[in-house]
Amino acid sequence: MSVPPQSLPREPRRQRVGELPAMLPTRYGALQGALSFLALPLYVFLPAYMTRAASMPLASIGALLFASRVLDALTDPALGRLADRALRAGRGFGLIVAASVPMLGGFVLLMGLPQLLHEPRHPLAFDALLGAALALTYAGFSAASITHQAWGTMLAAHDSARARLFARREALGLLGVLLAAVVTQLGGPRGDVLVFAACLAAALWLLRRVPRGSAALAQPVRPGALRAALAPLRQPAFRRLLAIGVVNGVAASLPATLVLFFIRDRIGAPGAAGLFLFLYFSCAALAAPLWARAVRRVGAAPAWLGGMLATAAVFVAAAALHAGDSGRYALVCAASGAMLGADLVLPPTLLAGLIGRLGHARQLEGAYFGLWNLAAKLTLALAAGIALPALAWLGYTPGTPSRGPLPALVLAYCVLPSALKLIAAAMLWLGWMRPDSDPHAFDTTHRRQAQ
Repeated sequence: MSVPPQSLPREPRRQRVGELPAMLPTRYGALQGALSFLALPLYVFLPAYMTRAASMPLASIGALLFASRVLDALTDPALGRLADRALRAGRGFGLIVAASVPMLGGFVLLMGLPQLLHEPRHPLAFDALLGAALALTYAGFSAASITHQAWGTMLAAHDSARARLFARREALGLLGVLLAAVVTQLGGPRGDVLVFAACLAAALWLLRRVPRGSAALAQPVRPGALRAALAPLRQPAFRRLLAIGVVNGVAASLPATLVLFFIRDRIGAPGAAGLFLFLYFSCAALAAPLWARAVRRVGAAPAWLGGMLATAAVFVAAAALHAGDSGRYALVCAASGAMLGADLVLPPTLLAGLIGRLGHARQLEGAYFGLWNLAAKLTLALAAGIALPALAWLGYTPGTPSRGPLPALVLAYCVLPSALKLIAAAMLWLGWMRPDSDPHAFDTTHRRQAQ
């Protein structure tokens, strides 16, 4: 007697080569949610908090933050080398746990310092403690971030799998940003500390089940620490990708620096700033998986090129907005947020693939991401250094409505970022994607390999 086909037992689904286990992206990416939660108060809300809660002069907090951030950026290559050694020894998780101690301790001190030492007679003691708290928090944050990023390149073998992994990581990171915005408004500094501690503990609990590196996976690179930390700069393809990332990063950082000024003085809707930002980050989180699918269909470099061109078009459209155009500006926030997903997912996908093609997989990932993070942090400083003095030179006064077709604020927020995006797109096409460019930069067969 024959057995009906539907009654036959189903064979277990086999995992395709290069495919990620179902829960791996979430277990790996959860830490980005915690780190991004910390980043919002650390980079955005801290100056206003210290001026309000501790009556700290704006010039003092500005100088202290600048010094702390420059020091933090300059230590990234060394932290990248430390991450490489830990990952090769299978101790990446241990390094992240160790980095979490000063990160959490420094953040607790930052948020509690105005209540702990708020004495006008001891400004130097307050500044010294604030500087120490910033140094602890930044050091732990950077060490954990670089190790986490380098670890991710070891978990996937192809661009499509890497893009899916990084898309989940960045989507969870954006959810962390949204959560931090809500908690900061409702719970204040104490709420920030408690929720961050809970998120960090949960993320580490998930991360402990992620596969770890091993010293047997690759022969270690043996040059001295400084030479190894700077080894990626000897690769022309990496220098080319880094240059593209810097130009693109400045283009992205300019609107981020000026967005609140634009909402208040051009759109005339300061009360809706929180809603605009929520819409922006929500669309970025929702779009991140779509950019991972785009990698599977067209490849990481063509997808990033499309994202750059689309972003330039969005900000050109934003230049036509005037006071009262809140609805249209909401569309700009949604569209530019969706394009942000490309900047978050695709550059690390390209960098991870390049590391493998250069023969440095499981050896120098930390060095590559340490230098990449150094450049990213410097672009934030460069954006502020370009935008704010340029606006002052062009006659813009904060709090003054920006009327007319192309006032200084519109030039800095819309036109200049669009121009820089087009320059970055040209650099990507001419120096990375064309067949006659560096053979390590863009493999024309990688689309088939990714599939």
